Amino acid sequence: MTKIAIVGAGITGLSSAYFIKKQYPNVDVTIYEASNVPGGKIKTAYRDGYVIELGPESYLGRKTIMTDVAKDIGIADEDIVTNQTGQSYIYANDHLYPIPGGAILGVPTDIKPFMTTQLISMKGKLRALKDLTMKPIEMPESDISVGHFFRKRLGDELLENLIEPLLSGIYGTDIDELSLMSTFPHFKALEEKHGSIIKGMQQVRKARLEKEDYKQESAQGQFKQFRRGLYDFIIHLEQWLIQHEVSIQYNTKVKDLKSTQKGYYVVLEDESEAFYDGVIVATPHQVFREWFCTDPMFDYFSQLEASSVATIVFAFDEKNIENVYDGTGFVIARTSDTDITACTWTSKKWPHTTPEGKVLIRAYVGKQGDNIVNEQTDDNLVKIARRDLAQMMTFKGEPDFTIVNKMPYASPQYHVGHIDKIKRIQQHILDNYQHLQITGAPFEAVGLPDCISQAHKAVENLLARIL
Repeated sequence: MTKIAIVGAGITGLSSAYFIKKQYPNVDVTIYEASNVPGGKIKTAYRDGYVIELGPESYLGRKTIMTDVAKDIGIADEDIVTNQTGQSYIYANDHLYPIPGGAILGVPTDIKPFMTTQLISMKGKLRALKDLTMKPIEMPESDISVGHFFRKRLGDELLENLIEPLLSGIYGTDIDELSLMSTFPHFKALEEKHGSIIKGMQQVRKARLEKEDYKQESAQGQFKQFRRGLYDFIIHLEQWLIQHEVSIQYNTKVKDLKSTQKGYYVVLEDESEAFYDGVIVATPHQVFREWFCTDPMFDYFSQLEASSVATIVFAFDEKNIENVYDGTGFVIARTSDTDITACTWTSKKWPHTTPEGKVLIRAYVGKQGDNIVNEQTDDNLVKIARRDLAQMMTFKGEPDFTIVNKMPYASPQYHVGHIDKIKRIQQHILDNYQHLQITGAPFEAVGLPDCISQAHKAVENLLARIL
């Protein structure tokens, strides 16, 4: 019987086991997890009737692989929730501004609301419209930064007040270092095809509006959740795997991988070993890079930076907080004098998470270049977040409770050139490590559906070589 080990029981590792068992039910699968629970960064707290996400908040519904897996492992349609739509805001120049209608990831596609927004000056608007007549940007290398691309096409003001707050928050990376081809390569493709990023995104919007399912989605929202939180997906997935005879070994740290011509010995912290025909590694790069320290092709993972982030949750009785804005939350321009980077008005965006008469807020802290998450105590982070939030809403009393979830060095930094390095490493693994596959957030994408897609690809690549 073919035996496969998976290192890491985050969403990528668990999904890898799922795809193996779906395609090859007779393959023996063991998952090793250093902690005592599955799920990795996904953490949901249940308290006083609240459903509180402490890590990722939701997933992009348009990437249907997560919804498909959820239904297959037993989550009912009625327990898959779509977010309430509402106005989102950007905090810039000491003020909350509505994101202009028709903007997609900050790129204007509807000129009228763009020209009337107070978020951008008239000079900034006229500069942005030069995009309509510019030639495509020449790339001397195979990659440029997201910041460089949009500064050239749309100008500094639009980048810093609209695009940067929306895009850099996804990856936690300085926009002027964030790799365009690793994160948003379709922007360059649209610019090349249409001669303008505005024209290109207008075509994207037109195509979406012509789809009936998008019309239905737009009437609700583009993000999805589960009625019992994202961790309910992890619980269902874990149970499905156990039912399909996957062994999950918690509190079991892998110390090393020893290669042979026929497979790998997985070496545990107590020095015990077990042989496997194939291994899928789905851990943070800080873990696996030590196992390949003699191979210079893996040196990149010693240089790959990761930023620390934290989620700070406030639960209020509605009489103790005043929020005059009707919306789902806001992101913050980096030119603002705040430590928080964004805020979700969770009880407005996801009403099912919050008891009647209560208010739930999630604030986010952690930028590239600062060390606030690692340096400050939980109590101090609560004070810092509340101080910053007081610029946008009024606190009339104390919160019922607060929760801080720190995620040290959790967000890999996709700097310029990242995807080329990753492609070379993946090809190197394919050529020289027949029985190995490494996947997950350090490689190609950090979104939950993206991690599941990477797991599917890793399983296909590995099993094609060893079966």
